[in-house]
Amino acid sequence: MSTSSVQPDTIAAIATPPGEGGIAVIRLSGPQSWDAVRQLCRLPADAGPGRVYFRRLREPATGETLDEGLVLLFRTPRSYTGEDAAELQIHGSPVVARRILSALFVFGVRQAEPGEFTRRAFLNDKLNLTQAEAVLDLIHARSEQAARLATAQLANVLGQRLQDFYARLAALVADTEAMLDFPDDELPQSVPAELAARLQTLLADLRHLLATAPAGHRFREGARVVLVGCPNAGKSTLLNRLAGRDRAIVSPTPGTTRDTIEETILFHGIPLTLVDTAGLRDAPSAIEQEGVRRARTEIDQADLLLLLLDASAPLSADEQHLLAAVPPDRTLLLLNKTDLGHAKRPADLPDAFPAAIELSLLADPDLSPLEGRLLDRLLPPTAREAESPVAISLRHEQVLRRAVAAIEAALPCLEAAAEDQILPAAMSLREAIEAIGQLLGRNTPEDLLDQMFSRFCVGK
Repeated sequence: MSTSSVQPDTIAAIATPPGEGGIAVIRLSGPQSWDAVRQLCRLPADAGPGRVYFRRLREPATGETLDEGLVLLFRTPRSYTGEDAAELQIHGSPVVARRILSALFVFGVRQAEPGEFTRRAFLNDKLNLTQAEAVLDLIHARSEQAARLATAQLANVLGQRLQDFYARLAALVADTEAMLDFPDDELPQSVPAELAARLQTLLADLRHLLATAPAGHRFREGARVVLVGCPNAGKSTLLNRLAGRDRAIVSPTPGTTRDTIEETILFHGIPLTLVDTAGLRDAPSAIEQEGVRRARTEIDQADLLLLLLDASAPLSADEQHLLAAVPPDRTLLLLNKTDLGHAKRPADLPDAFPAAIELSLLADPDLSPLEGRLLDRLLPPTAREAESPVAISLRHEQVLRRAVAAIEAALPCLEAAAEDQILPAAMSLREAIEAIGQLLGRNTPEDLLDQMFSRFCVGK
């Protein structure tokens, strides 16, 4: 990227999270970074990078000591942003950090916007776009697996793979467009076939990378798993068992759960938000009716539903209505209370649902059959078997699918080896290379960059 689009001003922000801590860090980046810090803490005239300075930081107007701490200077291009930069490490009081930041503003420094440091790093070619996204993923990682994926992406594993795709596509575009210059009788018949073979190989490699999308989505975003059922089906007991603690009140009294209860756990590296809901029935009170309404809202928003039925009783009218209301493709059916009998069998249930899981939450502590099915639904075996040091995000998946569709359109044109099919093939390959380029940040629209970096915290 060209640095011409970077504003020539100097920015600063508190880079540590809100609240008290051992230290707070204030970052600066831009041409006036060193001058602002010199005026704030009276650095020696020969101060430069490679050394750490312990200084008093003073209020500009009065000379009052605001704090004392460490000062580090960075010279372009050897900084995170690629610009002259500085860092102040002070005591971890939010009040002190804000006072020092305000003092810097007196020297012409302005407040950084969310993600502006990383955006400048991207614009100054310190990071490509996939690496910039990895910074955000690493900050937001909620599991070791998510952190590993972000670290690999930050090390440019994904960027290098995409760069390889881009280079191979560029060569295919050039060779395809070169065929437009050949008269019909001079074009070797082997050329379109050779290009089609190269394109088939590239297409297979792209599809292999696309296969990592389900794992990438689950490890980054997690899943919302909602427990539904009629009153006393065992939803609260199941929540407590999965959470490993007594999170929800368990009572034989119907209607005990009036509101949704949430608990977050890590399940095989996947962040799960478990949601216990009110029992679904024709509720007698206004409070319980509101709980039922919220439960139905959760059903619509769930990534996966765990529908509990009482195995010891025949299928009731309320359960029949519930089975008709939930989507089978997003539902795991559980027959609970098998220790009390089997009045209800899997054969009694609608064929649209996969095989029900029989269990007794009170009598049998083994949840492994449920956990195995739960993992298969959240992360299918095919996704777990797609071993890769990277797993792409939803944005990567959407753009890569555009590239794959364009290549799939170009392939039969090349295989036809007809003169009137060469131009459509070249145009489709151009669409594919533009999509890959967008992932690398070569031709990414400004509004998309705005949206992406606005998700960062201030100071990063």
